[in-house]
Amino acid sequence: MARYKLIDTSPKFLPVVLSEQLLPGTFEHALNHLLDHEVDLSGLDGRFRNDTTGAPAYPPATLLKLILFAYSRGIVSSRAIERACREHVTFIALCGDQAPHFTTLAAFIRELQDEISDVFTQVLFLCEAQGLIGRQMFAIDGVKLPSNASKAKSGTRAEFAREACKIEGQVRKMLARHREQDARGVEPDLQVKEQHQIETLARDAAKLRRWLKDHPEDRRGAKDSIRKSNRTDNESAKMATDKGVIQGYTGVAAVDSQCQIIVEAQAHGTGSEQALLIPVVEAMRDLIGDTSIVSADAGYHSEDNLEQLEKLNVEALIADNGMRKRDERFAGQARHKAKPDALYDKASGGKKPRLFGPKDFHHDEEDKVCICPAGEFLYQNGSAVVIQGREAVKFTGANRVCGPCPLRGQCLRHPDRTPVRQVVFFTGKTHRSKFHTERMKRRLDSEEGRRLYGQRFATVEPVFANLRYNKGLNRFTLRGRQTIDTQWKLFCLVHNIEKLAHHGYAQ
Repeated sequence: MARYKLIDTSPKFLPVVLSEQLLPGTFEHALNHLLDHEVDLSGLDGRFRNDTTGAPAYPPATLLKLILFAYSRGIVSSRAIERACREHVTFIALCGDQAPHFTTLAAFIRELQDEISDVFTQVLFLCEAQGLIGRQMFAIDGVKLPSNASKAKSGTRAEFAREACKIEGQVRKMLARHREQDARGVEPDLQVKEQHQIETLARDAAKLRRWLKDHPEDRRGAKDSIRKSNRTDNESAKMATDKGVIQGYTGVAAVDSQCQIIVEAQAHGTGSEQALLIPVVEAMRDLIGDTSIVSADAGYHSEDNLEQLEKLNVEALIADNGMRKRDERFAGQARHKAKPDALYDKASGGKKPRLFGPKDFHHDEEDKVCICPAGEFLYQNGSAVVIQGREAVKFTGANRVCGPCPLRGQCLRHPDRTPVRQVVFFTGKTHRSKFHTERMKRRLDSEEGRRLYGQRFATVEPVFANLRYNKGLNRFTLRGRQTIDTQWKLFCLVHNIEKLAHHGYAQ
């Protein structure tokens, strides 16, 4: 019978040269060389005051190496990074067998807010020196990711005030019932359980009242509209995605088309992509040359954005919502949209009843009257209303008519809380000139425009695939826009350094 050597995969002692574990051509070798020899981290020295007293600190370069390497392996938790520094040989090689405590790592990430932009810029300069930035086309896109915030704790101040009143009402009822039980002599165990519930509810109501006191005003969005606040992370936002509504942030990246280097990375607590285009373009203005083109999808399209790009003298290709409908190459896409999503079926369990639409109302433009399906007249309360750049007239029902109407269930989406029906008829007129939009349409529909815009998808989408799938970025783990922006830039740094390693840097 053959005899084999014993293979011990868990030796207690093993002679290892740590520096030899960072093999040339790997991400960790490029990262180690970059932070030791290329990137100036002297800006991080200012946070230490231990020249004569205090314990020695971990070098910022070492902490940054560990965090970036952990992010490249999909490890985001500070505790998991600390554990890897004791057990994983590559982490041990990067930290020199000096495993920092998880609180040190967490504090370092949290306080990187100002310095991380400088590190990101220095890596960009190195990428350009290596010939990885072509400056021909920059594709801008974003990804909406949940954050460390509770979606259930979102709302306006009025909604929070109603919730606090509701909880306080429940507490009063339970206290009254508790006194009655005391008089009847109810079992002590039940009284203790109910007393615990009362204390919990009272504590929740007190938190709500404290939050309302600390935040005397609602958050404001575009056109001074009220945006929902969040009691866990008030800088995050509710965002609609193709997989449902999330509470989180939008990570925006501008990617160069030559080697897919991320040249600008920002994180914002809003789901409105239109508001993010100009800040990103202005931040990367020094990289945009005379022959450069900035491209983005329809989410970033607006007449104001196109006008601002012209003022900045930036050539752009920004798609509009009707671009694919005008392109014969997408003529058959409707049959694919009709198919159910294999990963997520957004169809509801039951079919909702159809509500009355504007077509069910009789509108006489000459007499300026509107009659509802029940035969009642609606009064006009807006003759020059502007909705998304189009002029319209608006009619509203009277309380005395809509209140007792037997067709409320077919007319109102929420008949229990909506008092009257409103209906809008568009006049077909455009409120303002769409000069920039029409010019962009002509450029996109040209053969050259289609060819150039076709490069956008192949430029930016693989970057998000790398970050989300390969690096495991499925959510942000911090709170606050500044710290989320730091975490997003760290992940983008991982992507850029990985590109450097793949192109033979430091070999």
